[in-house]
Amino acid sequence: MSMVVMVVYIVAIVGFMYLVMIRPQKKEQKRLQEMIRDMEVGDSVLTTSDFYGVVIDITDSDVIVEFGSNKNCRIPMQKSAIKEVEKASEA
Repeated sequence: MSMVVMVVYIVAIVGFMYLVMIRPQKKEQKRLQEMIRDMEVGDSVLTTSDFYGVVIDITDSDVIVEFGSNKNCRIPMQKSAIKEVEKASEA
């Protein structure tokens, strides 16, 4: 009888950990992937290093972001370096 109770406790703990830790993280990853997929030229972005910029070109795995009012500051970066996207029509 005590083995059955122990197995039920272990299953309950694993289920709780899934609901609290793994599921929200997967949900956030899915949201971020959709946001990057819908990104367009002219959108404002926030990078993982907390710089704001505007997307000026998009390729399969990279984006070119223009930072500040200086039009010569254009930096290519991976799409994974984008943390948030604000659509140009919302700005």
